[in-house]
Amino acid sequence: MKVVLKKKTYNTDTATKVGNVNIGIFGDPCGYEENLFQTLKGDFFIYGRGGESSRYPREHIIPITNAEAQSWIVDCNA
Repeated sequence: MKVVLKKKTYNTDTATKVGNVNIGIFGDPCGYEENLFQTLKGDFFIYGRGGESSRYPREHIIPITNAEAQSWIVDCNA
């Protein structure tokens, strides 16, 4: 997925995946997946997708700060 937000490009095909978390099981309408990516320029973003009743009923990209990325990594590995 590729989007341009505030003149920055976020592309899951060219960025490096840093981490992944799955909530729920496959087919769960409330389940979702979050993937943390880092762009070639060093920016971080979360790519989320999930079931129709999840926080990501459609594919979604959320830019985040370096501090938020570090926190995401810590929280997902706790």
